[in-house]
Amino acid sequence: MFPMTPIAAALALCFCATAVAAPMENGHTPRSLLAQAKGLPKGFEEHFFDVPMAVRVELDQQFLGEAMIVLTRDDRVTLVNFVDVSDSTIKPSERDTWANYLKQGVALGGCQAKCPEQLLAVHYSLENSLVSILTENAERDGEVQRYYNLPEHGSTGLIIRNQLNLNGGQNQDLGGRYGLDASSSLGNWTQAVNLQLSRLGGLDNKLYHAVYELFTQRELEGNFLRLGYFTPTSEGLTRQPRAFGISPDTALGVMYGSSDSLAINNPKPAVYPIYVTANRQGSVEIYRDGLLINTQAVPAGLQTLDTRALPGGIYEVEVRLIEDGQITSSTQELVYKPSNWRNHEERWRYNLFAGRESKLLSNWEEQHDGDMTAGAAFNYLFHPRVILGLNARQVRDSLQYGTSVDWAIVNNASLFANVYKTQDYGTGLDVQGLYSYGSGSLVASHTRSWLDTTRLYDTLPDGTRVRQRNVFVGQTSNSSLSINHRVTTKSSINARVSHSEGNINGTGVDLGWSQRTQLFGSDANWRLSLFDRPGSVSSGDDRNRGIDLSVNIALGGPGEQISGSIGTRTAREGGRDNNASITYRKTLQDHVLQSVSASAITDTYGIGLNAMATMSSDLVNGDGFIQRSSFNNDLTGGLNLESTVAVGGQKMLMTSQYHRNGAGMIIDVESDIEDIALRADDLSGGSAILKPGRNFVPITAYKSSSVSFDFEGNHVPAATIQPARSSYHLNKGGVEYRQVKVMRTLTVLGRLIDPQGNPLKGHHIINHASRGVSEVDGFFSMEMNAGSPTLEVRHGNQLLCQFRLDPSDGRTENNVLMIGDLRCTPDTLADATFKARTAG
Repeated sequence: MFPMTPIAAALALCFCATAVAAPMENGHTPRSLLAQAKGLPKGFEEHFFDVPMAVRVELDQQFLGEAMIVLTRDDRVTLVNFVDVSDSTIKPSERDTWANYLKQGVALGGCQAKCPEQLLAVHYSLENSLVSILTENAERDGEVQRYYNLPEHGSTGLIIRNQLNLNGGQNQDLGGRYGLDASSSLGNWTQAVNLQLSRLGGLDNKLYHAVYELFTQRELEGNFLRLGYFTPTSEGLTRQPRAFGISPDTALGVMYGSSDSLAINNPKPAVYPIYVTANRQGSVEIYRDGLLINTQAVPAGLQTLDTRALPGGIYEVEVRLIEDGQITSSTQELVYKPSNWRNHEERWRYNLFAGRESKLLSNWEEQHDGDMTAGAAFNYLFHPRVILGLNARQVRDSLQYGTSVDWAIVNNASLFANVYKTQDYGTGLDVQGLYSYGSGSLVASHTRSWLDTTRLYDTLPDGTRVRQRNVFVGQTSNSSLSINHRVTTKSSINARVSHSEGNINGTGVDLGWSQRTQLFGSDANWRLSLFDRPGSVSSGDDRNRGIDLSVNIALGGPGEQISGSIGTRTAREGGRDNNASITYRKTLQDHVLQSVSASAITDTYGIGLNAMATMSSDLVNGDGFIQRSSFNNDLTGGLNLESTVAVGGQKMLMTSQYHRNGAGMIIDVESDIEDIALRADDLSGGSAILKPGRNFVPITAYKSSSVSFDFEGNHVPAATIQPARSSYHLNKGGVEYRQVKVMRTLTVLGRLIDPQGNPLKGHHIINHASRGVSEVDGFFSMEMNAGSPTLEVRHGNQLLCQFRLDPSDGRTENNVLMIGDLRCTPDTLADATFKARTAG
């Protein structure tokens, strides 16, 4: 970076003072640099040409950046570098294009031949210290582009996400799931594979396998076309109406719909929370379509599940609560994680599919095979606050259809409702409402179903039709109302009332109060809970009534916490179960283990133990827990592991980074500085820490953007990063390869002179790490690659001289090498090992 000289800084002011005396030429024709310089006071002209000057650069009247430039008497402008672009809205990749063009030296005025990027003219105004770039896009409509352009030449790559979920116990056979979710890119088509291996545990020890996705897909403007083997669920909708009863597993066919079906899943919580009420310490298993997708430990009491790790969309899951190694409850819950409606001008969203149900790549006996299946689902933006939904599909011999409405009543209140029916099965409805106010929120929900499965039949392998064994006639319902209210900045209350009919009958009430205080000089969180819930297996079918008081204190060193609780509840056989617990948690830094915790629980039956840990390495991340029951001393546990394999640019790596944005970049970092850490920021969102060696950076698919590289932390070494930014444009599943070099640098301070000892001004001095321009008195300052201390001097397009410097010949202070005078003579071009000659 070159500071503007005091004389150059005064040029604009001096020009304004004398501009009245300078006759104006044609007002429509930009004046030449010599004509503009005539208005300068005598002696100022030598500080106008061939010296670095600070200017503002505009592209089609939009701010491109503050920059240092050099002007020459032949009406040419040469960019040295951009010094400030923080207020510019122009994409970095576009700025890099113009920077590379201007650094070559550009003639002012209209572009006559070989005009890049639809260039029309370049102009410089001394009065405004402004360089203006005019292109053919100057007066075009600035409407925001509705669709991303696909990469001109397509993209290639492969990204494989591996997930392993295990759960089991001392008296519970090991069960679990391995999932492989892969996406790849060939040209402008994207491929997807989803493979699941699962073992249910218990009496069923069979290893099940199934492929749920094996297709290729092409993105169009606003739509997608899918061909192959897939699970024919409704996709591409913002608000997906629910269906009732059985659904097709996999089909071989075609699907066409709105392109929002490929919206990226972000780790955000569901809009409506999912509750469980554990009577004792236990764990929760979440199943989607019969497959385990998440498991997490839960303490006793009313708990909300962590839904951030669940996939986006609107779908049903089965939530199993396990206490003491036994399933004590199983409920159907709705995950509601929709995407926003992005374009209000397109009021219809739709999804169509047709194919043949197939179990070609599955050994699940329940999976159907051979029947034709088809379906359609629609969303209609009836009003900016009202989205209507409709769906219908044929599954085996049954027709399923449903409707939905999503109504944002006001900014802080919304309502979502479904009504759905399946032939020979039943009818259902659900309503969920959310109201937020300044100090809290109110959530209400109601679900009800009318079932009659007497006309459902199973088809045996020999073709015989038999009535299903589990016939049910009747209705079930569940209603709840919950409120969360912040009393003060340190105190809040919450309450929930629920009523169930069907498998569980009765009304439940939960009340809670939370308070933040100081205890023993540390932050402490208190919580008091009162509950009265319907009976379950873990309470001897008696109503579960009790009270809990807990406190969480930040004791010890950084990241350490200790918490404890006391309370009473209904025991497994009825009666009172007085209990207490203590838990220690610690967050670790720069360690494979990210956090650990241990708990001890005492109650009527004895002592129970619980340990949890989260971990993350360069190759894999995950979490796990192990518990010992106080009731029967049985051990149970769960483990979740995840890793990603990326292939692209003939390179491959395994990483714990998850490609949430659909594409990735493999980056090899070479550095002559040990233990260096870089930060890679995807300017479309997301970042990653880079270390010497091979790294992976998740980047955004479909969008043309760039990744910028900078040093991590506040202590920046004397080094340069090459390149500082790398652009990309990839399809989903695409992977590119880049090399980034970190080179130690020195700041070189010297003066450039000609063979007669006269200073050379306006000459460009270039090194591997940076470039600079000599001032009017010949002095220059620039960054130099310490490992390659070479300089070359150019003026215009002519190479005048070059030097290989020896730092031992100069004086170094605070990482600044003062090399004195450099005499630029033609003989230096013949000897690449020429050392700096200093003049005294």
